[in-house]
Amino acid sequence: MALLLLVVRLASPALGPGLLPDVAQDFVTLTISVIVESMPFVLLGIVLSIIVQVWLPQAFFTSWLPRQPLLRRAVISFLGMFLPVCECGNVPLARGLVLKGFTVSESMTFLLAAPILNPITIITTHQAFGWSDGILVARLLGGFLIANLIGWLYSRHPDPESLLTKSFAAECALPTDHAHGGGRVRESVELFRREMSTMMPALFIGAAIAGGIQTAVPRSVLVTLGSNPVWSVLAMMVLAFVISLCSNVDAFFVLPFATTFMPGGIAAFLVFGPIIDVKMLALLRTTYRPKVLAQLTLVVALTSAAIGLVVNFFA
Repeated sequence: MALLLLVVRLASPALGPGLLPDVAQDFVTLTISVIVESMPFVLLGIVLSIIVQVWLPQAFFTSWLPRQPLLRRAVISFLGMFLPVCECGNVPLARGLVLKGFTVSESMTFLLAAPILNPITIITTHQAFGWSDGILVARLLGGFLIANLIGWLYSRHPDPESLLTKSFAAECALPTDHAHGGGRVRESVELFRREMSTMMPALFIGAAIAGGIQTAVPRSVLVTLGSNPVWSVLAMMVLAFVISLCSNVDAFFVLPFATTFMPGGIAAFLVFGPIIDVKMLALLRTTYRPKVLAQLTLVVALTSAAIGLVVNFFA
């Protein structure tokens, strides 16, 4: 699919004006841009997941974590400071952590916090907004709050394994003993092949959906809502869901909107987007059941909107 889109995009100038509609050109361009932006981080996430699963000792992460569940998840929230992968790459990495001994709720905490609570995202957000209007603080506190809220909610689930897709639950049930030397190399290659075959179709489908929505929804409609304290928050969340940007660069994308949208809308964009967007839901579908994704979307949307409204109230 990606190859087909690339061929169409490269061939479109040679086709001449009018042979490929502007909407189709926009769709191909936007879809490829999402794939190109996301691909390196997905690959990095897969590589880190292989290192975690195959090359690190079984208790490397779990042995030093606190035993108290709330404190344990709070510490897990900051693992992204040492594993600075954006949300795309965090999906295979979170899968690897489950296979390495994390509970489902603990992996969710990491998955939702790491895209925001990592040094690259913090630095880029500070470069874009500094400390003005509390946007950076709202993003960091919001990411921590949402990740731990979701972790706490699902830690109370009576059957955590039922939250996972059947294929991933079956993978979790496989033995975790690893061979040495050449055996580990072969296992790493097999894991890379397996994760690529799982993640790449989801990424391409998510990118195509995001590109299609962006060509269908005029951004001018969103901009007209920017001055209202409530609608500015909701509009920017919709924009974040549609655009599907990487958390490492989304602050620079949204910076021009700061002149037309209230600070709470910007904060909601920066909190909601790295956790829930079109591309991310497609990737999460490889691991969690549709019911879980619907619940996640609802809770994260309500919490992100509340954070945006609070920022608008105090800004």
